[in-house]
Amino acid sequence: MMAGASKRQRSRALRVILVLAAGVMFAGFFALGTWQVFRLQWKLALIERVDQRVHAAPAPAPSMAQWPRLNAEADDYRRVRLSGVLLDGATTQVLASLERGIGYWALTPLCTADGGIVMVNRGFIPAGVGGWKPQPAPPMATADACKAAQGPVVSFSGLLRLTEVAGRLRQNEPARNYWYTRDVQAIAQARGLPAVAPYFVDADAASARAAGAVAGEQPVGGLTVISFVNNHLVYAITWYALALMVAAATVWVIRDARKQK
Repeated sequence: MMAGASKRQRSRALRVILVLAAGVMFAGFFALGTWQVFRLQWKLALIERVDQRVHAAPAPAPSMAQWPRLNAEADDYRRVRLSGVLLDGATTQVLASLERGIGYWALTPLCTADGGIVMVNRGFIPAGVGGWKPQPAPPMATADACKAAQGPVVSFSGLLRLTEVAGRLRQNEPARNYWYTRDVQAIAQARGLPAVAPYFVDADAASARAAGAVAGEQPVGGLTVISFVNNHLVYAITWYALALMVAAATVWVIRDARKQK
C-alpha cells in the first residue's frame, strides 16, 4: 500500500510539473502572438506613412544643418527636390538586380549651394555583354572639389533614402571598386569627399532623364522598389495556435487524470 501511495504521489507531482510547464509555455506563446499583433499594427502604420510620403509634393531636401536630426521613421522615402552641380567623373556603380536584369545604380555626388554634397542615385544602367564590371574607381577628390566643379546647375526630385549598410553575405570592396550597397559614408570615404549627407536621393524618371542629357549618360530613374515584408499576421496566428494547442493538451491531461482517479 505504501508503494502504491508513493507511486500516486509521484504521478501527482509529475502532473503538477507538466501543468506548470504548460502554463509557462502557454504564457510565452500568447505573449509572442500579442507582440506580433503590435508589430502588425506598426508595420501597417509604416506602410501607410510611406505611401503618403511617396505621393506627396516634393519638399526641399534637408540642408547640412538638418542632417544630424534625420531618422528613418520621420524621413525615409520623403519626396524631395534639390539642385546643384554634378561632380563629373565621380560616379560610383552599385550592383543592382531588377526585373530589367543585372546592372548598376549610378550614384553621383551633387554639390549643393550650402556647401554640402548629396549622393544622387541617377538611375539604373544595364550591365554590358560581359556582365557587371565596375569601372575603375575615380580619382580621390580634394577638399575643395565642389569649388572647382565645372558644369551647369541641374535639378533633381525623388525619394530621400537613408544610407544603406553593408549586407552580411556580401561586403563592399572599396579597394576593388565593388559596391553592393549604397553606403554613402563608405563611398564618400573611398572617394575623399567631405561633408556628405547621410542620405541619398533616388531620382525620379523625369529628373534623371533631364540630368542624363547633360551628363552624357542615360540612367533610368524612378525604379525605386518600395516593398515591406509583412508576415506579422501569420506569425501571430501561429503563436496563438500553439498556445491553444498547449491549453488543449493540458485540459486533456487533467481530464484523463481525473478519469483514472
